[in-house]
Amino acid sequence: MNRISRVFSPGVFACLFAALVTIPLLFLTPIHGLADNGDFYRAMLSNGIYRLPSQHSQYLNFVVQKFGLMRYFNENNVAVFSSQSLVVKAAVVLNKLLYSRHVFDLRFLAAIYEVFFLGAVYLLTKSLVYPYRRLRSYVIAALVVFVFADGTLTLYFNSFFAEPGMLIAVMYGFAAIMAIVHRCYQHNWPMVLLFIVSTVFLITNKQQNAPLALSFIVAGAGLLFLAKSKSHRIAILMGFVLIVGAGGVTYKMINTEFSEVNQYQALTHGVLLETGDPSQKIAKQHLNEAYALMRSENYYPKTFTAVKPSDSYIKQHLLKKYGTGWLIRYYAAHPKQFGQLLDLAAKDVMQTRVTAVGNYARGSGKPAGAQSYFFTGYSTLMTNYFPHKYAFDCLLALAFIGIYSVSAWLDLKAKRPGGIIRFFLITGLMTICVFVPIISIIGDGDADLAKHLFMVPVCYNLTFLCFISDVLNKRLWLTGDEKEEEDDT
Repeated sequence: MNRISRVFSPGVFACLFAALVTIPLLFLTPIHGLADNGDFYRAMLSNGIYRLPSQHSQYLNFVVQKFGLMRYFNENNVAVFSSQSLVVKAAVVLNKLLYSRHVFDLRFLAAIYEVFFLGAVYLLTKSLVYPYRRLRSYVIAALVVFVFADGTLTLYFNSFFAEPGMLIAVMYGFAAIMAIVHRCYQHNWPMVLLFIVSTVFLITNKQQNAPLALSFIVAGAGLLFLAKSKSHRIAILMGFVLIVGAGGVTYKMINTEFSEVNQYQALTHGVLLETGDPSQKIAKQHLNEAYALMRSENYYPKTFTAVKPSDSYIKQHLLKKYGTGWLIRYYAAHPKQFGQLLDLAAKDVMQTRVTAVGNYARGSGKPAGAQSYFFTGYSTLMTNYFPHKYAFDCLLALAFIGIYSVSAWLDLKAKRPGGIIRFFLITGLMTICVFVPIISIIGDGDADLAKHLFMVPVCYNLTFLCFISDVLNKRLWLTGDEKEEEDDT
């Protein structure tokens, strides 16, 4: 063990292990990834990427590896405001430098994500185990890879979905604060800056992330106890203002079509579900009971529908009749139905697999829509055995907050910031786990629920790893008592 620790630190070990798992999956032909469910255009067209002509369908069943790059003026407007565009543009530049100016290979996008992902794995592992290089440190490193290099997460890298940016950003943000807690580096300000930058990137990555700004303010609030001067405190507060501003801008930039899709499905996939007679219930809330016939319909229907959701009649006589306030009042009047919907969401809380699309490229020999199960042990375990009750999620969140409040109180009395910073970090993550299902049900019903809840399993996983690491290193409540040992810097 001593020989291994001299050559590979736990962080380097985790980084190499993650690379060994993910590189063959993502980069060796035929590649693995996620097929297009119809959402890719949001990131493609505004960045000059288009579909090459094909005699086969390029949606749902198979991953498409090659795309075209526009040579002249791009007339397409930005579909949605997203920091994901920065990653896509970087991939296009890399593709033009190393491969082709006319054909885009999806693996260049995966390469950008892979580099940042491996950096996040390294920093996360180091922040959890520092300053120890004992056997348990390498066990924790292996757990980090087992959890976050899970195939259901890394398959996102070969796609135009926004989720990989969210995953990597929250890993960096969490690791940055934990690096401060365990004093991994001599200076704290680079980690404070990393937390703020990664959080802003996360919030602006996807429009549904706008409300998360408040949770990350809570997660970072403990940094104020780190400030030793008024100027430091002001700098941290300015960072929080930037995070709140990013949330406000992201919310403001939500376009009309996106809002109408969510509003429509909040009714058809929310209010009209889990109820015996939806027509009577919506009639009492001053909506035409005939709209109950649209139960479980999507805004973009795949089959025949009696009424086109985007029709001007629907907008005038239905969508203008209700909004977020109406939905909140409805669920307040029907708490049992709302509880059933939250339990429905709880079934997908730890579901990170996108089951609606295939994971293999055409020519791989796999049938249309086939799913990859390479290195998916953790996601399979959690999907099958994690309790499917929203009440359990709330109790689990309260349990973690209660456990870490003890160290916060002890460190407050001892005038140490570590336990306090960690307490606010865990509390912020637990608010995401409790409130995101509520926001998702009110905002879009159970439509695309697993993708809307993506941040919940990620936050739970970070908390689980933090708890296991603290227990194994015997610093669950003693953040200031660890002894300094040699480690990589």
